[in-house]
Amino acid sequence: MKVYISADMEGVTGLVDAEDVQPPGRDYERGRVMMTEDVNAAVRGAYAAGAAAVLVNDAHGPMRNLLPDLLDPRAVLIKGRPKPLGMIEGLTSEYDAALCVGFHSRAGVLGVLSHSFMGHEIEDIWLDDRVTGEIGMLHAAAGALGVPVAALTGDDAACAEMTGWDPAVATVPVKYAKDRFAAQLVPVAEARAAIEQTVRSSLRSLRAAGSERESAPAADQEVGPGAAGLPATRRLTVRWQSASVASHLIAVPGVERTDDRTVTVSGDMVTLYRLFNLFLRVATAVTSNPPYC
Repeated sequence: MKVYISADMEGVTGLVDAEDVQPPGRDYERGRVMMTEDVNAAVRGAYAAGAAAVLVNDAHGPMRNLLPDLLDPRAVLIKGRPKPLGMIEGLTSEYDAALCVGFHSRAGVLGVLSHSFMGHEIEDIWLDDRVTGEIGMLHAAAGALGVPVAALTGDDAACAEMTGWDPAVATVPVKYAKDRFAAQLVPVAEARAAIEQTVRSSLRSLRAAGSERESAPAADQEVGPGAAGLPATRRLTVRWQSASVASHLIAVPGVERTDDRTVTVSGDMVTLYRLFNLFLRVATAVTSNPPYC
């Protein structure tokens, strides 16, 4: 079993503020340790479930947050940016499961450090007219590759968001949002134990379900996880805070502007995810606003 981990930071145990998750924040270096240890808990759970390989993608901000010397040595790490697929860099159909560690809720939701990819630069994202954020985008892209998301860790708002996309995904709330920069924290040891146990049990269940499908008669087998019912062509719509971003993006073939601040484009989900990462690079070049303002 090959397991993929996308590691974000806002949903990590104990972290509640931009000072915790963005350099040069006064608590950022401590936040890096906390992030690495949450990932380690997931790695331990994956190997306890029988994983043969675990790939970890540092998916937060500068994408150089995880500390390699503290990371479980059984895991392989992708670090740094730019990456063509950003938060899902390295994920392919060869993986049996994906894990989301340290995730947060989308823009506009009252969750800890809630936003969608770029702080306040992105007002809203829709996937086939359904409002989404980082969780929905990752779930859809993984599904298009035929890779089921097995578990997610984050605050209670992030967990609820994932459940809305897929009730089969196991979730681990490591904190409970009181406001956007405040939370009631689960004790660190308890949170890490819950991450490890939940990852282990969710991957074991997924593996058992896969074995049952393989042993079933061909006529009775279902389409693989994440593939059933997914349309081949999806539509992505993004509403920016800046009209300047939208005006630049219409130079990309296939991108249309529906109003001064909103662009839309259609295609297969993996191509859309790659194209969206190009959108982010254009927006970063056009704007200079810091996140969480």
